[in-house]
Parts: sequence; C-alpha cells; structure tokens
Amino acid sequence: MNFFESHFWYTKGQRNGILFLLLTLIAVLTAIDYLNNKEEFVYNEYEFDLIQQKIDSLKRLKSSKPKFEERKFNPNYLTDYKAYRLGLSVEEIDRLFLFRSSGKFVNSKEEFQQVTEVSDSLLNEIAPSFSFPKWISKKKHVSSNTKKTSPKIIGLNTVSVQDLMEIEGMEFRLAQRILAYRKFLGGYSLDKQLYEVYDLKVELVPKILKSYPLLKPPTIQKTNVNKATFKEILSNPYVDYGLTKKIMRLKDEQLIINDLHELKKIDSFPLENFDRIALYLCAE
Repeated sequence: MNFFESHFWYTKGQRNGILFLLLTLIAVLTAIDYLNNKEEFVYNEYEFDLIQQKIDSLKRLKSSKPKFEERKFNPNYLTDYKAYRLGLSVEEIDRLFLFRSSGKFVNSKEEFQQVTEVSDSLLNEIAPSFSFPKWISKKKHVSSNTKKTSPKIIGLNTVSVQDLMEIEGMEFRLAQRILAYRKFLGGYSLDKQLYEVYDLKVELVPKILKSYPLLKPPTIQKTNVNKATFKEILSNPYVDYGLTKKIMRLKDEQLIINDLHELKKIDSFPLENFDRIALYLCAE
C-alpha cells in the first residue's frame, strides 16, 4: 500500500495537467497519422471539364478517322514495302519478284493470283487498285468484227506520258524522262536523239519510233556564232563549258567564222556531235 501511495503524491491539479498532456499528445499523433494516410481529392470543376473535352475530342477523331484512297498502281512494279503494306506474305512477294526477274509481266488480276498464289479474299481487296497499261486491255478486246478506223498518228514531239505507257516494256519514270529530255532539247530533231535519254533501253527506241515517229521536227531559232555571247553558246545542249571557251577563242583569233564547219578545227572538237550542235548554231 505504501508503494502505490508513493506514486500518487501529486496534487489533483498536477494529475489533471499530466492527463491533459497525455490526451493532447495522443490527439496530435492521431492527427499526423490521419493526414499522412489520407488520399486528398479536391474536385475542380474547370479541370474536370477540360479533361472531359479532350476525351470527347479523341473519341470523335477515332470515329471520324479519314480513309485514304489508295492510288492505282501497276502490280508489276511493287516494292517490298508496298507489297508488305498490301498484306502479301514474304513467300508471295518472292514469287512475284522471281517471276518479274525472268522479264515477264502479269497482265491481269487472275495472272497476279496465279503467280503469287494470294488468297481470293486478299485479291478481292487489292485488285481494285491494280492498273495495267492500255495496250493490254486493247489486246484483249480486239474483235474481227470491229470496224477498222485509221487512228490519229501521234508524233514524238506531241506524245504524252500516258501515250508512251501503252508501249510494252515502258516504265513510268522512263516516259517522264523522255518528255523531260524533249523539253531540254526544245523538241526532238533527230531520231537518234532518243538514244541519249538516260537509262532508256536500246531495244525500246525502235518500238517508240514505230508507234510515235518523228513527224515534225521543231523550229529552232539558231544562234549566230559570230554574235553570240559566252552564255548563249553555252546554252547549246551539246556544248559544254570547255568547248564554249575554245569556240570563243577561235572567234577572237579569226575575228569571224565564215562557215560553221570551221569549228571542226578546234582541238578535241566532238565531231560525232557536229550535226547536233549545228541544230542550234549558224555562222553568218
């Protein structure tokens, strides 16, 4: 009994103070724990509306995703990437490339399927985008009962890219290059100028000239070599910078060039191109 009394010798006010202190300490610790564990959520109506607007915008974009129409193409010139995008397997692509490496062409969707062995479903999906040269369809629809009419002959200087694509073995890039070189020359004046088109296969030239002969050479305003400036002579498609300097030097030495054939006296003059150079120069 004496042991317990020794611990309660405090006055009533002191015991109340100690109890209050303990209660305060417990309350503080409880509040700290509550604040640390509480997941605070503050509702902000403005921010909520912004988020909802973004969600609605994304939904609209997804539902109204534009459909891009595939441009028509010739399946004979498929690239690995294009074929992969169309859904062809590696084996189907390899079969097509092997067939094309032999120099052959597929001329219909049925032949494309026969070569590649694609499924009917894939063929029906991609075939509407196929485009074959016009000469193929013309060849298929030739009839002995069809009344023969004399077609209008198109010349080499008026032929279009579409016309050239009707020639078997012609590629789109080559057809464009033929017209670009025609513009550079100011028009084809000689049949053999067609052989100068970069990367144009020699065996294609007779086919082109047979279908689109050189009917009317262009009218070229020739430049008088005696009055021409350095820049005017250099504008000749067959005269480079070095040859221009030699022509100007000859003019200075002779004062006048009486005949264009005098240019042949120039050292290293390209004699094989004289007739082409003469298309744009004269001596008066």
